[in-house]
Amino acid sequence: MSQSTQKRNSFSSSIGFVLAAAGSAVGLGNIWRFPYLAAKDGGGLFLLIYLILALTFGYTMLVSEVSIGRKTKQSELTAYSALYKSHALASGGKPKKGGTVITKILGGFAAIVPFMILPYYCIIGGWVLKYCVIFCAGQGASIAENSGEYFSGFITAQYEPIIFNAVFLAAVAVIIFMGVNKGIESISKILMPALLVLVIAIAIFSITINGDKHSGLDGLQVYLIPNFSGINASKVFFIVLDAMGQLFYSISVAMGIMITYGSYFKDDSNLIKSVNRIEIFDTAVAFLAGIMIIPAVFAFLGEDGLQNAGPGLMFIALPKVFAAMGWIGNIVGAVFFVMVFFAALTSAISILEAVVASIMDRFGLSRRISTIIETVIALVIGIVICLGYNILYFKAPMPNGGTAQLLDIFDYISNNILMPVVAIGTCILIGWIVKPVTIIKEATKNGEKFGRKALYIAMIKFVSPVMLVILLLGSLGIIK
Repeated sequence: MSQSTQKRNSFSSSIGFVLAAAGSAVGLGNIWRFPYLAAKDGGGLFLLIYLILALTFGYTMLVSEVSIGRKTKQSELTAYSALYKSHALASGGKPKKGGTVITKILGGFAAIVPFMILPYYCIIGGWVLKYCVIFCAGQGASIAENSGEYFSGFITAQYEPIIFNAVFLAAVAVIIFMGVNKGIESISKILMPALLVLVIAIAIFSITINGDKHSGLDGLQVYLIPNFSGINASKVFFIVLDAMGQLFYSISVAMGIMITYGSYFKDDSNLIKSVNRIEIFDTAVAFLAGIMIIPAVFAFLGEDGLQNAGPGLMFIALPKVFAAMGWIGNIVGAVFFVMVFFAALTSAISILEAVVASIMDRFGLSRRISTIIETVIALVIGIVICLGYNILYFKAPMPNGGTAQLLDIFDYISNNILMPVVAIGTCILIGWIVKPVTIIKEATKNGEKFGRKALYIAMIKFVSPVMLVILLLGSLGIIK
């Protein structure tokens, strides 16, 4: 029997759901990608655009996916078709074969996204674990001078990245193995408050430090004050696309996670209030992540240090920053990488849960068997991706420019193609087939007030689909 036909597990409280969902949203994308984009895209201008999108597009997708999950009590693989069938039957008709097939395909795409993300996300989680061990052992300063060479040497090694990947994946699997309440909810109630305290502490420290030429406050100004130099309509357009792309990372939509977590959300809990709390928590941590990183990097490395995107910012630039702080740098570095490890772990938990829930719902397997199957598959794929940095190394041209190796290709397909496609499909399904009223009724069935109802309808039917198509065309290199 599938878990949807059995008594489905649920979060014990709204706060448990919020912390678990926020744990999914607050991950590596917030910690390294958000600060880089903010620095690259005009500081305060990017922040303003991101906030507007979070309150409109982000809110729309969050409410939709959590409501789909709670209404159907199924994970993403089967939830879309279940929603379509229930709507057709409630309308007095029968589900059309074409609609059933299309919604099954949409659910399949939504399930493929976390399946593709999990292996390489755990690889990066392994990188974080490696640096966490280094700094907690007091060896952070030893890698700072040649941090670029050290990082390159580590990820291109044949065995060490695989070992750290396996350890990180095993930790995630153990938590999923324990279930929704004892595993996901319990660990989220511990890690998320701890993560928030660490983020706030590092952010405060970051703005109080002084480098050779700049201070943390100088870096804070770079982060917060809009930089309009070179800004034109075209530049603003691409800042909007950057901010919208970041929202996928930030709020974990279009990857099945919020649908899965929504299916564990109790019917008598306040859905709108919980979604608002997730918005606030996620946006606050993303904002604080910028305060953590940009002032410190700017204080010691200047503008050049802020140009290192992605792994370069966390694994190459920051070790130099910590070393420049003197004796306290290793302590700050250890706290920082422990915090990043918590963020990576909570997000990886949600990604694995989305896949495991799909297996349980579709094939009727137990949680333990489903977890073991997906963990083994993710480990095998992860090993192949790790080898993509050495014996399987190659560079392939990408549609949006540049070249990429194996990990980048997995990231590009899942994040740049499949996630926008899933989001577009969700908007069409909700906006034009089952109608927004279906979601609105689910979200307010306990008497809640839907404060942004008019905005929601406009976004799900018109604005979001258009923006998502433009984002997809940009990802495919059609819009440059």
